[in-house]
Amino acid sequence: QVQLVESGGGLVQPGGSLRLSCAASGSIFSLNAMGWYRQAPGKQRELVATITSGGRTNYADSVKGRFTISRDNAKNTVYLQMNSLKPEDTAVYYCNARKSYNIVQYYDYWGQGTQVTVSS
Repeated sequence: QVQLVESGGGLVQPGGSLRLSCAASGSIFSLNAMGWYRQAPGKQRELVATITSGGRTNYADSVKGRFTISRDNAKNTVYLQMNSLKPEDTAVYYCNARKSYNIVQYYDYWGQGTQVTVSS
């Protein structure tokens, strides 16, 4: 089992910044990737950013140049630095961890989510 706990969400004005943290615990060995997803009311959950165990990153086009995903392996923590926030970034942000068992099988773990609200 893997447990993921997010923190750092809150209310921020447009143009502001927030840093989200996700601490992983439990059976954390061989996690192949971690990332952040978000879900706004009435919309599907969407990928924001991911980082693999090898350090490769991937971002949604909507956040490229504004968000940065990083990790601290010693602390088993992944971060999402969010700059130049826009109202459309408002959503519940979920931490994700993926464990791959073979070429075609994997399992995703999810945190409880943290609310990010960007508003004047």
